[in-house]
Amino acid sequence: MNLARILSLRPGWRLQWEPAQQRHVLLYPEGMVQLNDSAGAILALVDGRRDQAAIVAELDARFPAAGGVADDVDDFLNDACRQGWLREVTP
Repeated sequence: MNLARILSLRPGWRLQWEPAQQRHVLLYPEGMVQLNDSAGAILALVDGRRDQAAIVAELDARFPAAGGVADDVDDFLNDACRQGWLREVTP
């Protein structure tokens, strides 16, 4: 787990709230990915400035009953990187 990494959406991709579907979606030139609530909450914090530790801290504060989200956030971010949704920002 690399809590110091900073991620951003891939160029040309954007996160948007879709009122008709009542969920976040990830828009890209060829289409759209419908996100569940957890994925939307995580990606809403991926801004190219916040590191993974700050994202985890924010989600832990928002959802204290979850009992710690670091592993789940790491799994999701790794998967999103593998799928090409995110890229690592280099300082």
